[in-house]
Amino acid sequence: MFSKTQVLLLTLTLLLIISCKSKDEQDQDLGSKNKELVFKPNWESIKKHYKDPEWFNNQKFGIFIHWGAYSVPAYGSEWYPRQMYMDTATFSAGLDLKKKGPNGAYIHHKNTWGDQKEFGYKDFIPMFKGEKFNAEAWIDLFKKSGAKYVVPVADHHDGFAMYKSNTTRWNAFDMGPKRDVLGELFKAGRAQGLIMGASSHFAFNWSFYNKKDHFDTTNPEYSDLYSSKGKDLREPVSEKFKKRWLERTIDLIDNYQPDILWFDFYVDTPDFADVRPKIASYYYNKGIEWNKEVVINDKNFSHEAFPEGTVIYDLERGKLPGIRKLPWQTDTSIGKNSWSHVTNWKSKTTNQIIDNLVDIVSKNGNLLLNVGPKSDGTIPDEQQKILLQIGDWLTVNGDAIYNTKYWRVFGEGPTKVKKGHHSERKNKPFTGQDIRFTQNGNKLYAILMAWPESGSVLIKSITHDDNVSHLKMLGSDADIKWSQNDVGLLVEMPKNKPGEYAYVLELTL
Repeated sequence: MFSKTQVLLLTLTLLLIISCKSKDEQDQDLGSKNKELVFKPNWESIKKHYKDPEWFNNQKFGIFIHWGAYSVPAYGSEWYPRQMYMDTATFSAGLDLKKKGPNGAYIHHKNTWGDQKEFGYKDFIPMFKGEKFNAEAWIDLFKKSGAKYVVPVADHHDGFAMYKSNTTRWNAFDMGPKRDVLGELFKAGRAQGLIMGASSHFAFNWSFYNKKDHFDTTNPEYSDLYSSKGKDLREPVSEKFKKRWLERTIDLIDNYQPDILWFDFYVDTPDFADVRPKIASYYYNKGIEWNKEVVINDKNFSHEAFPEGTVIYDLERGKLPGIRKLPWQTDTSIGKNSWSHVTNWKSKTTNQIIDNLVDIVSKNGNLLLNVGPKSDGTIPDEQQKILLQIGDWLTVNGDAIYNTKYWRVFGEGPTKVKKGHHSERKNKPFTGQDIRFTQNGNKLYAILMAWPESGSVLIKSITHDDNVSHLKMLGSDADIKWSQNDVGLLVEMPKNKPGEYAYVLELTL
């Protein structure tokens, strides 16, 4: 038997050995009990072993959900918790843009809810009840919309987690709805065969809130919600906060095993350079442990944060002008002016959304379409109607979308698409001369973005060499007349439209 002194010395020795581990050894141990890690926490290893999952590229259409305590004021956007503290200037990514004057949300909050020192963002959380939230009803709606995957916001910049968190008291299980919102959605979605992901926007929490003494954001009691950053706008991200971000993300991964992990901006800043390969390797190793392929989506504003070939490239409210051979994704909202529910919500039309879906898929991309539920947990009727109309279109025309590949050209026609993040407002409506192509096996789909006014359409990209043996319009029983010549494929349109949105010609080659 050991004496008490010997036991104490042995314990201290073991602690010393653990504490003396090199940084590389500590990184190697990060979050995995498997000593033979496939993905090491460096980009060389990740690029060597990672491959974009084919299942992701086949799904084409998913649903994004922005729902949180910011849905209570329902003013401006999901950035209300930031803007309500903007009393003298507008900020972007923590930097003063020198635009003078208070933000409209600041004035609105002061007039509606009171002084920001007395009634801060934290005080909306008890009001966020979600009393009508029904995960099964949401999932049923999303499935009827034709979506194949769902990505709820797990935590936004505001710092409030929409799941049962082991790392923060500010979470929906312990406060507000007092329910594991993410967990309920994952359970309902997987029961219906949907792929389930989660998005993390928490990195920007560091610089999200304006810190001034006349706001409650400087109260140390709430620094775990408003972040531990001081008043200096340009203060670099602290090691303590990065550790907190890492632990919080690992908690999300471990407890929900998401098929998709979607990252918002600020993770791509230089301050997070050391933790990016750590979290990527951790998550991809977990996928091996769970015996499934998992994938990271990242907006990657810097285009260098996550090297190409290590994640799925994502564009916010924007598209690409041509084919990208690696899979990619557009995330956008039904709402033109907000991601979360607001009282002056303005929806895009169903036609705009379907045209965007078609254009994106023809270029090898996916569409992640956002909904904004009300604070009580109901999805507004207008948004539900749009989702169901998309679902009706996909029921008829889904063969031209799901499991398809890009063709030798993405399309033809006069309407050009702007490139990049936040470019969607610059795009013009498509016309009857705009056509997009997808293919699956010997089936080629020519998708007309609008009904041709002339009653016929000449598809110049399809030549004699393509040997079309049969042609039909999906959703129509009409006998379609067509002919091929040196100029292209001439198709006479049926007298009756099979629907109200994009029209699909299925060609057998």
